[in-house]
Amino acid sequence: MAVGILLVGGFGTRLKPLTSESPKPMLPVAGLPVTEHQILAAKRAGIHTLVLATSYLSEVFTPYFGDGSKWGMKILYAVEKEPLGTGGAIRNAAQMLDLANLGDEPIVVFNGDVLSRHSIADQIKFHQAHSADATLHLIEVEDARAFGCVPTDQEGRVTAFLEKMESPVTNSINAGCYIFHPSVLDRIPLGEVVSIERQTFPALVESGRPVFGYQEQAYWLDVGTPAALFKGSRDLISDEFHAMEGSTIDPTAQITGKSSLGRNVTVAANASIDDCIIGDNVTIGEGVHLSQCFIFHNAAIPAGLHQSRHYLSTAITEPINL
Repeated sequence: MAVGILLVGGFGTRLKPLTSESPKPMLPVAGLPVTEHQILAAKRAGIHTLVLATSYLSEVFTPYFGDGSKWGMKILYAVEKEPLGTGGAIRNAAQMLDLANLGDEPIVVFNGDVLSRHSIADQIKFHQAHSADATLHLIEVEDARAFGCVPTDQEGRVTAFLEKMESPVTNSINAGCYIFHPSVLDRIPLGEVVSIERQTFPALVESGRPVFGYQEQAYWLDVGTPAALFKGSRDLISDEFHAMEGSTIDPTAQITGKSSLGRNVTVAANASIDDCIIGDNVTIGEGVHLSQCFIFHNAAIPAGLHQSRHYLSTAITEPINL
């Protein structure tokens, strides 16, 4: 068993204009919010309590996820009033978990804009088998220059955290899922700006504490840009398109390019939708042609509209840089 913290407080600046009306973890991917995909992964790993560390548009999360009973777990909420960095956000959320009474129960921390299919359960087992203070999921990339890298020794123990460089010593990078012993989070100062990557992890390594890298080369994607979000949605769809429950599609409509349709979407006659992400409760009018568009929840697209690479909602119409 384990508990978890999901970091969902970012502003999503790289995802503009998609995040103009929604926090980035609530953007739909293959019909479900990114956060819901992560909650399902947490559930599969045996996590029974999950704290959502929120900030930007924090009020959006509670009505959707509630107390977590729909997913068979307990969901709590920690609102970050001022940006505290990754470490500060984790420490703020950890207050909800009563660290003093967790014993050795592992704490799993998820990055809110990463889709990963690695085995969190196996990462937890690795962490416990090595009696680690912290265990990071590491993946190999072809070119680590854009990421910074995390070298390890033969036993998997992390030896350094290196910034971006022209000649990385390894292609292993931090994939954004961490497992901590509760005592580690208790040492992060509360209410201060702290970077887990630049301060906490290097300090643990320098002091000789057991920090390990769990290597698993599974599907992994940072959905921090519009192009990546569209790719992530396509990657999770096996058929020509995916439609959630309650959607109605006219027989003469054409939907292609692994488009995703949310709940209660209506697509009228002779509409054409290619490589689009469409939210919940959207109406697509007759003869509409959309290509690589993001349609926000509750939008009504008028008949005859032809549009490509745009964000469309009831309030905003802006181009998307894909």
